[in-house]
Amino acid sequence: MVSITSWISRLCVVIMIVGVAGVRGQSVDVVIYGATPGGIAAALAAAKGGRSVLLVEPSIRIGGLTTNGLSHPDFRAFEAITGTYLDLTRRTTAYYTQHYGADSQQVKDTFRGTHAEPKVNLLLFQQMLAEYPKITVKTEWSLVNAYTRGPAGNRWIRAAQFQDKDGKEYLYEGKIFIDGSYEGDLIAAAQVPYRIGVESRDEYGEAAAFEDSSGDLQGYNFRFVMTDDPAIRVPVTAPKGYRRDDFTPMLELISSGKVKRAFGGFGDTDNIVKASIPILPNNKRDINDVSRGYVRLSLPGDQLLWPEGNAAIRQQIYDEHVRWNVGLIYFAQNDPAVPAAFRDEARKWGWCRDEFVESNHIPPQLYVREARRMVGLRIFTQNDTRHVEGDARAVLHRDAIAIGDYGHSSHGTRHEGSRFGGKRFGEGLGVVYAPYQVPYGTIVAKEVRNLLAPVPVSASHVGFCALRLEPIWTSLGQAAGHAAHLALQQGNAPDVRTVIVASLQRRLQADNSATIYIADVLPGHADFAAVQWWGTLGGLHGLAPRPAVLLGKRIQGQHSESWQNHTADLSRVLDPALARRWLSLAKEAGVPEKLLPKADGRLTRGDWIRAAFAAAN
Repeated sequence: MVSITSWISRLCVVIMIVGVAGVRGQSVDVVIYGATPGGIAAALAAAKGGRSVLLVEPSIRIGGLTTNGLSHPDFRAFEAITGTYLDLTRRTTAYYTQHYGADSQQVKDTFRGTHAEPKVNLLLFQQMLAEYPKITVKTEWSLVNAYTRGPAGNRWIRAAQFQDKDGKEYLYEGKIFIDGSYEGDLIAAAQVPYRIGVESRDEYGEAAAFEDSSGDLQGYNFRFVMTDDPAIRVPVTAPKGYRRDDFTPMLELISSGKVKRAFGGFGDTDNIVKASIPILPNNKRDINDVSRGYVRLSLPGDQLLWPEGNAAIRQQIYDEHVRWNVGLIYFAQNDPAVPAAFRDEARKWGWCRDEFVESNHIPPQLYVREARRMVGLRIFTQNDTRHVEGDARAVLHRDAIAIGDYGHSSHGTRHEGSRFGGKRFGEGLGVVYAPYQVPYGTIVAKEVRNLLAPVPVSASHVGFCALRLEPIWTSLGQAAGHAAHLALQQGNAPDVRTVIVASLQRRLQADNSATIYIADVLPGHADFAAVQWWGTLGGLHGLAPRPAVLLGKRIQGQHSESWQNHTADLSRVLDPALARRWLSLAKEAGVPEKLLPKADGRLTRGDWIRAAFAAAN
């Protein structure tokens, strides 16, 4: 028997769906806007729960920057890669093994599966999504609007309207909505509060923040993929609108010796672009902005209209970045005033014949490092990454849904003076950190009960600089997808704000996603879920002091061995003092004491954690 109230509600929805733009609506469990790695991970997680998913991407290809040139992901230690992103790395290794052999140079160049060609990342993401028939993917669909209902503070999204490349419109009703876009377009359409720019140091008590707030925003640039292999190299041609005079100030930097070459490596500042290491398979390189260099690809100040801009404004900004980014390389390779030796070195590099063939070998997406940031249930700040005094670990978050370990990365938020030289502000941030946890509230909208935002995540500018990395965004998206599934179990009025975080954590841990960094118990280990549970409760804090050197031996570039003093040491005998502390924590967590073993001089940490985990479940 349907109540009158329920009948009227359904009638209103039908009227809305038929009435908006004259478009007939369709319905799915979960609507996700933005097929970035975070959006893809959300779709996969929701589908694992048996939910129907619409995954909408406004550009011509899924995968965000991971398929648009950013093939050199930002992490410090391999143990920090978990969940869906770990699955991607394993598939990468399997792909290159199948095509080139286990002992091939291509497999070695994947750097344990973390480095792949953009076209391969695209293929693997497509395969991952195709494994779940309940996921429908639409590319070149842009968001037109989101329709909300309900009173202030407890609204919900009933439907989202999209437009394809031919102008045809579609309306989808959903039960849960997830914003996987870099720009935060869905949270804006749903009229959820957001921030753009930097906060003052006093607002959140962040030492790395600026003295005053402003509209400054991290600079954007392209992540080109280039090669010096003549067999696949395509020459760089002058971009549309190229003006030689814009680039002639570079000649003075070259003649003075401040810029010695066009392509440099890790840590170099006397070059025009950075050819990242490790290299990619098949002799390709991820090309990026040179931090603290004299010449920069990123253009802070020229992208400020992007976050809230319409398609035309964003296209103008995209075109200007093509003109500047490609123009720098073209000038260095071809201008007769550039010294011959410099030109010859630069001309060794070109586009890759088999990458971005649909867009003249230029990535179709710009690297949008930062745009809108939701103001959600919880705002992630620099203080969420600080060390606990006297401890190796960062501050504990028992409601964690993801981890990160890269630190607060900023390529600058403002530039004054000439583009050749000048002064850049807001770069680096100089934060000392350890692997950190990300609380659930950072992806949860405050006023809209069925909206999650794992990419335009709720954070201060400084906090966002620690979260804006594809492996972390992927983990947050994975958490959003599982949270959507749990919320849908509530019935007809799902509320992501009331999801039981402990239940979400169990799903994540069962899906190989970490909620705390542990160097010696990794996904796939028989005790992974148990140790993650105990560590997230706080059981592994206070086991070891902060080391003088935070990271282990450097492997290559920015990548090192495990973070020091972050092990569980399961085979170590449980000493009486630690046993007493663990017993107290277990009682606090509601674990029956009678089910817990006693420290007898032979009982190991692993034995105790396994018993406690079994008793708690």
